[in-house]
Amino acid sequence: MRVPSNRVPAPTAVDSARTTLVTLATAVGLDGLAAASAEPGLLAAVDQHAAAVRESLHGDQRPLTAAALAGYAEGLRSAARDHGWSPPTGPLDWSEADWVLVRLLAVCALTAVLGAPAAQPPPL
Repeated sequence: MRVPSNRVPAPTAVDSARTTLVTLATAVGLDGLAAASAEPGLLAAVDQHAAAVRESLHGDQRPLTAAALAGYAEGLRSAARDHGWSPPTGPLDWSEADWVLVRLLAVCALTAVLGAPAAQPPPL
């Protein structure tokens, strides 16, 4: 049975952003964040990159969104490819991760805390 085209929901920007972030998490985030939790140097680098991403997206002035992070990740990958970077094809050695991979991992770290409540001061 065919469904008329006006009855098939079109993918939304939110769906697209989520797909981008899930794909990124699968490719980089899951293993990378696990490696960062075991390697203090990598964790520090991810934290520094996350702060830079947050600053570039004005995260101190408005909440970060999935769409903003997905757009940032897509733009980063596109620019990196334009400059000759290609994603690794095999298992990643996070102790040898390049700048682009650490930056993408920072996007994953920021994505992981989206929607998490902000820290609140202790009650008086």
